[in-house]
Amino acid sequence: MLNVHNLSVSFGGEFLFEEISFRLNAGNRAGLVGKNGAGKSTLLKLLSKDMSLDTGTIAVEKDIKIGFLRQDIDFEQGRTVLEEAYQAFEEIKSLEQRLEGINHQLVERTDYESESYNQLIIDLSDVTHHYEILGGYNYQGETEKILQGLGFNREDFDKKTETFSGGWRMRIELAKLLLQNNDVLLLDEPTNHLDIESIIWFEQFLNNYTGAVMIVSHDKMFLDNVTNRTIEISLGRIYDYNKPYSKYLVLRNEIKQQQLSAQKNQEKEIQQAERLIEKFRAKSTKASMAQSLIKKLDKIERIEVDEDDNSVMNLRFPVSVIPGKVVIEIKDLSKSYGSKDVLKNINLLVERDSKTAFVGQNGQGKSTLAKIIVQELEYDGHLKLGHNVQIGYFAQNQAEYLDGSKTILDTMIDAANESNRSKVRDILGSFLFRGDEVEKYVKVLSGGERNRLALAKMLLQPFNVLVMDEPTNHLDIKSKNVLKQALQNFEGTLILVSHDRDFLQGLTNKVYEFKDRKIKEYLGDVDFYLEQRKAENFRSIEKKQTVETKKSTSDKPNPSKEQNKIRKLKNRLSSLESKIGELEKEIAEIDHNLLMDYDATIAKPDFFDKYQSKKKALEQLMGSWEELTLQIESL
Repeated sequence: MLNVHNLSVSFGGEFLFEEISFRLNAGNRAGLVGKNGAGKSTLLKLLSKDMSLDTGTIAVEKDIKIGFLRQDIDFEQGRTVLEEAYQAFEEIKSLEQRLEGINHQLVERTDYESESYNQLIIDLSDVTHHYEILGGYNYQGETEKILQGLGFNREDFDKKTETFSGGWRMRIELAKLLLQNNDVLLLDEPTNHLDIESIIWFEQFLNNYTGAVMIVSHDKMFLDNVTNRTIEISLGRIYDYNKPYSKYLVLRNEIKQQQLSAQKNQEKEIQQAERLIEKFRAKSTKASMAQSLIKKLDKIERIEVDEDDNSVMNLRFPVSVIPGKVVIEIKDLSKSYGSKDVLKNINLLVERDSKTAFVGQNGQGKSTLAKIIVQELEYDGHLKLGHNVQIGYFAQNQAEYLDGSKTILDTMIDAANESNRSKVRDILGSFLFRGDEVEKYVKVLSGGERNRLALAKMLLQPFNVLVMDEPTNHLDIKSKNVLKQALQNFEGTLILVSHDRDFLQGLTNKVYEFKDRKIKEYLGDVDFYLEQRKAENFRSIEKKQTVETKKSTSDKPNPSKEQNKIRKLKNRLSSLESKIGELEKEIAEIDHNLLMDYDATIAKPDFFDKYQSKKKALEQLMGSWEELTLQIESL
């Protein structure tokens, strides 16, 4: 299907990879792995012809169609979800226009006996036949099926794409890709914006897909469930084995051990031969034997051991000052959007040096409580921070707040203060941004590199309490392990929102499950929590809850539609929360300015119009929240 031969790519005189070769055949589902910046996304761009080659060849069989899920998407405004998804069917849509034109002419014409009229009839038959072969009569149903599988509800189909968040627009782009009947799929971190139910559906789709797939992903469970081959880019080389990721790691380690053993035995033989050469050289009668041994040594092909790229970021979270024993005290805390509650009468006590995990399905209030703790959202009830508490916060979309027009170095310098500005280059170096790399613009960084930069930037502020919301998004597997180690060594207080069981294992000593506007405490780590819930992992809980929902709604009409609606509404809660939180913060700041200096505040151009506009926008968002949550209640 697709053959890569001696492919090389370099940036600034340094090779990302050099003379790599591999073939992708039908049925291959290859996981493309490697550290952030190793060249994974670059390789996908080369295969899709988004980038031109330096050297080497990429040969594609005739009539092979390649589909590429990019990280950056650009939709035309004004289209609905369905209209955008239908862009996957360019040829079918073109034929529809031709059919419409032919039918229009047939209605207008009256020269029924003419040759041109007869040709129109022939054209109509030919185009209709071609339209039918391409699936023109069932593409609409297939589109709705794929969109629903990715979490959309029928009620969303006629909404404009610009009303959806970036994550949901990425799902539309993925739907288009899956509808195109491509022979090869190139997927760059496809699960980053999917909830667990959508991931499970997507896994089933890929496992039934007959073409070739190459996937860049840092989700080990997804790779193990979907792939049958692993290609790792490391130090400019590739390692390619017909195994899913976890089995590949075991196999590669076994091969390396065999190489080490063979290399050790070969070294013994070489040393023995060299001793004989030295011994025979001294005797004229043995000189010919010495020469023979020298020639034999020259012909030996030295056994090499595969090198590992062990360069990882050096991450340590220092504690600013020692806080009081009670770090956060929450009593009867509630968060409402309009008349609907997302959290109701929550009580929580966080003590110094505790390590706490927030778990639960999307939309249950985990991120909401995290934002409340860091004072990004207003609330009802009582929240008190302890003595000397300084909070560091890593938001779920932290990397999106970085300015793409700045360099890495400028990003850090602008965030630094007088006391740590001189340490900026050292901090960047510990996050693997070294030498001229610090002059790169943020917009050219990979998703993982942006996350590393966001982590580095966070270290410029003092904290003793760390609140992190899904910090592992985009991070490569080694970087995840480094972050986990740093958090294990962190001597302060940790609150961690995550769905990643591997990451959470051994990291926290208390788990709070968010469900039905309440939280439930489990005094142990994530394994203890899952044991109590009688589940192997978070996916098992999701599947169990889905089954329970199906059972409870089995006597109701159209249960699948209701489940799709629930899933969609829950996934939109987080986006609404973020927007509402930002507006609440802006309005509160304006109210404060009015109290402090009324005259100066209202003197700003169009002050009252802008102020009322913000209040109206907040009211509309709260109304949307109430409407969505009422629908969830009714279901």
